[in-house]
Amino acid sequence: MLAVLDLSGSDARTTEDIFTGRSQSMPLGRVYGGQVLAQSIVAASRTLPDDRKVHSMHGYFLRPGDSTKGITFSVDRIHDGRSFSTRRTQAYQDGVPIFSMIASFQDEDPGLEHQAPMPAGVPHPDDLPDIEARLDGLHPMTKRFFTDRPVELRHIPSPIYTSVEGPRRPDQMVWMRVRRPIPDDPAIHRAALAYLTDLTIQESILRAHGIAWTTPGLKVASLDHAMWWHRFGRVDEWMLYVQESPSARGGRGLATGRIYSADGALLASVAQEIMVRVPEEHRLY
Repeated sequence: MLAVLDLSGSDARTTEDIFTGRSQSMPLGRVYGGQVLAQSIVAASRTLPDDRKVHSMHGYFLRPGDSTKGITFSVDRIHDGRSFSTRRTQAYQDGVPIFSMIASFQDEDPGLEHQAPMPAGVPHPDDLPDIEARLDGLHPMTKRFFTDRPVELRHIPSPIYTSVEGPRRPDQMVWMRVRRPIPDDPAIHRAALAYLTDLTIQESILRAHGIAWTTPGLKVASLDHAMWWHRFGRVDEWMLYVQESPSARGGRGLATGRIYSADGALLASVAQEIMVRVPEEHRLY
């Protein structure tokens, strides 16, 4: 994960800043959306001083990327003000964009402060089973996607990889963290947090309809992604991702999420709309 977030600069220049990166190997050969999202944030951050930090982003997934190929990132320096800067990042493969993002950056300023409280009575991640205990029935290559990735997950009430346990409701919670300590650089932690946000947010939509990831014929693709960073948090420490889906209709579903540190600080808010297509025999009306 750290290697793919470490982009290379390029001597090539147009009116934009150019960076290049590579992808993590993926079982189905498609670029993981959270990766290209995080890389786009890193590219935009490279055009700004360290004390001007990302606080929001809005992006669209335009085409599926090929994880065997490199990615080129172009950054347009749209605006630099006294406190805020705006950047547009486009990710390209084979000369066509696969992801487009606008992000805003801000100097740290004092101001009003409040937050929605963290849910009470949530089981501690150490009291929940590891993901490896939930992978019975999956193909060995699919299992590798979960066991080899850099992230630990603990679902509440349980994962929906092979089945959906409990009531069909449009919400869930997930404890998450990267598997080992990473450098202290806040920019890395912010980008890595973006990487994590795309892993499970779609599941509140599927859980509402009792749809497991292994449902035959299920097709899911992220359409857009928005994120707001509120407070700094370390991604190598446990964070609680509180997720819910307010609506699904017309082959699309909307999911929202709030991310808390283990001590209850609201770190970030997330929203994503997905395309979801389910065979008719699995639909609930």
